[in-house]
Amino acid sequence: MTNTQDQLQTFGLIIVGDEIMSGKRADKHLPKCIEILAKRGLELSFAEYVGDSPDRITQTLERAFAQSNIVFSTGGIGATPDDHTRQCAAKALDQELKLHPQAELLIRERMQDTAKEQGIAYEPDRPDNIHRLNMGVFPLSAQIIPNPYNKIPGFTCQGVKGIVHFVPGFPVMAWPMMEWVLDAYYPHLFVKDQWLEKSVIVFGAMEASLTPLMEKLEKQFFGIKVFSLPSVDHPEFGRHIELGVKGEPQLVDNAFISMKQGLLEFGAKLGPELVR
Repeated sequence: MTNTQDQLQTFGLIIVGDEIMSGKRADKHLPKCIEILAKRGLELSFAEYVGDSPDRITQTLERAFAQSNIVFSTGGIGATPDDHTRQCAAKALDQELKLHPQAELLIRERMQDTAKEQGIAYEPDRPDNIHRLNMGVFPLSAQIIPNPYNKIPGFTCQGVKGIVHFVPGFPVMAWPMMEWVLDAYYPHLFVKDQWLEKSVIVFGAMEASLTPLMEKLEKQFFGIKVFSLPSVDHPEFGRHIELGVKGEPQLVDNAFISMKQGLLEFGAKLGPELVR
């Protein structure tokens, strides 16, 4: 990849698959991606779900390549008729598809391993084995993402502004591949141990009444983010608002003290404090 990656800091996620949109499978990628990023002090800024419609996938990828983001795309990179992501990526980039030489080697290694496990001879020209090579047919500019589970790689493509990292829909493959991408390409963005979140449970208050305090804190402590998470039926706290601040630890500590003071002056009833 080019130096463009050094200029990108916003992370996004695209989740592809009719099985998610129909409810046949519950999405697990969104919470896991948030967790993977958080371990490195990073945040997910947006996520999109799209079914197995080539037109919609292409449109989604065109936006991803045209915007200054680092995006993970899960699903649709296999070789069955309902897998369209590889083709849509090529169309979004206006590039041809071609069997990636390194991907071919890895897929053939996998086929040999499978044949050995089954106690049969490896037949490279058997029709089903030839078909499996389609899983290594990527846009011309693609770079591979190693797959520690079964060697079948994902791939990375860079657009005019954005970069998209394509991984399978299977969590056992996708998640370690996401981690590899982050550790290989983006360690310069990691802010591990430099990010803190503090919040407090507030009873008997409305979000609108707390807005002036939130705005005041963001102006007073430039660089922090103030958040408000209302709940009406929490099993432990019932109706409440979780009000908090997040950002660089020292700023958070000072902002949190000011926030609690402001809440007490407001007459709010405070519950437990939370630190993440």
